[in-house]
Order: sequence, then structure tokens, then C-alpha cells
Amino acid sequence: MATIKTIGVLTSGGDAPGMNAAIRAVTRAGIAKGFRIKGIYRGYEGLINGEIKEFTTEDVSGIINRGGTILRTARSTRFTTDEGMQMAYDSMQKKEIDALVVIGGNGSLTGAMEFAKKFDVPCIGLPGTIDNDLYGTDSTIGYDTTLNTIVECVDRIRDTATSHERIFFIEVMGRDAGFLAQYSAIASGAEAAIIPEDRRDVDQLEEFLNRGIRKSKKSCIVIVSESPKCGAMYYADRVKKEFPDYDVRVTILGHLQRGGSPSAHDRILASQTGYGAIEAIIQGQRNVMIGIRNNEIVYVPFSEAIRSDKPLNKKLIKILDDLSI
Repeated sequence: MATIKTIGVLTSGGDAPGMNAAIRAVTRAGIAKGFRIKGIYRGYEGLINGEIKEFTTEDVSGIINRGGTILRTARSTRFTTDEGMQMAYDSMQKKEIDALVVIGGNGSLTGAMEFAKKFDVPCIGLPGTIDNDLYGTDSTIGYDTTLNTIVECVDRIRDTATSHERIFFIEVMGRDAGFLAQYSAIASGAEAAIIPEDRRDVDQLEEFLNRGIRKSKKSCIVIVSESPKCGAMYYADRVKKEFPDYDVRVTILGHLQRGGSPSAHDRILASQTGYGAIEAIIQGQRNVMIGIRNNEIVYVPFSEAIRSDKPLNKKLIKILDDLSI
């Protein structure tokens, strides 16, 4: 493998609180270890277009507390094609970038894996997604902040639910994973969480109604993991039809969940993994995601990080059921 002198860093896919802290860590750790660092704007799309700037330590001053990403982000359909990847590689060559650090979620790391295979480019991934669905790391950058944002919102909604004796279905993000829904339901004292991981042969809504609201509660909160077919609106409409006496409302938190200053946990996680990315490059690692397991840095192959289902602790389902009586 040729000597690596210059490292490019980009953020891709959905933004997540803590991405700026990760950019800062990669930049400063890289410069401290003798590398040149180049920031790539607008993700893979920017790599294709050559939107690249050399970073100094001053470029990342005062960003650790900021949400979003100073590098901007985009979803690039061109990068999924052979022509687009070739343009990205040519751009890397022109800008003398020898390795990439990609901060993003499942789709972003999939892109890095395919790009590395095609052009033999050393790529290191950082788990930047609010969904917490990447295998091999205890937490992903942005998840903790988002979880706390959801809990704050649910606390406020409960005031109205209680005052008006209503059932609120609150839809949260999570893609195909129910971590945000399940953990925010426990943390906020919600009566139920409807998540994709709960695949018991039962109607989750029917079970919830039988257990709680029909017996004693005049108001309640149900957290629903987003789904194109069975989101919060679906369950609210069912209740309206099957139990017209109930006063039902829906709140979809949407992109509100992604914004805001990152929590201390996310800043530390981003700093650890960003520093770990530079250490991985020095050690000759390639095509791995930097994760944290049991407070230790781990190197997770891309194929494992994106293709393995991250398990949700099923005991949490029972805990929420029993605590919501």
C-alpha cells in the first residue's frame, strides 16, 4: 500500500448531532500525526464535483458544540453508478487524497465499502446516524442527543394529553430499528412503544389497548417507530375507527429530532471515534468502521457493520409493559 499523506473527510446521508465534533477530531488528530486533511463538502456528491478544501486546525475551531455538519451533506444517486464512482476517484487523484474517512450511516458506509472494493482506496467509517442501527458499536454519533430531544418533546406533549384526556401517538425516526422508540418510551414513561423488533404473533395495538387504556387510563402516550405502512397515522386511524369514544391525536416529530447541540456523550463518542480513525489509518487498517464497545475502540468490517442486524434488548419490551400499568 502506498504511503498515505493526505486524508479526505466527508459527511454523508442524514445529518446527526456530533458530526462536527467528529470532523474536528479527524482534522486535529490527523494534523497532529503529520497528515494533511482535506474537507470534502456535500458528501459523495461533493467528492464527484471536486468541492474540496484543505483544512487547518482553525477551520474546525468552535464547532464541537454545533449541530448539523459544517461540511454539509447530500444523498448522491450518481455515486451509486460506475460513472459516478469513477468521477469521484478521479477527483481524489486530482486533489492528491490517499484515504477517506466517511462519517455517516448505513447507506454512507455501504457506498464507502463499494468504492473501496472498486478502486482499492483505504476507507474508514465513523458511525454517524441518529438511528443507532449500525452493528458493532454500542452507540452511534447523534443517537444520544436525539433520544434526549424526543424525551423532552414527549414530556411536553404529555401535559396536553393529561389535560385533555387524550391518546397521543408520537412518531419518531429510526429507519428499520426501534432503538429510539423503545428507549424514549421507557425514559418518558410512555404507555407503549410500537417497534419493528417486536415480532411477537400479536397485534401490538390491540395488546396495548387491552393492557392499559381500557382498564384505568384516560390519557396515554404511544411511541411509534416510523414506517411507510404502519406509522403513527395508521394506528391512530385504527383507534378512531375501532374505538370512536377515544380522543386521539398524532404528533410526528420528524426532522426536529436531528437538530440541536450534541450532548456530552455524543461529543465524546465523536472525538473518540474520530481520533480512532486516524489511529486505524496509521496501523494500516482499511475498510472498517470505528466503533466503541465496552468503552474500547473496535474495528468493525464494513460488511459486518451494515449487513448484520443490531439486536435490541428484548427485555426492554417486558420492562416497558410492566412499568406502564
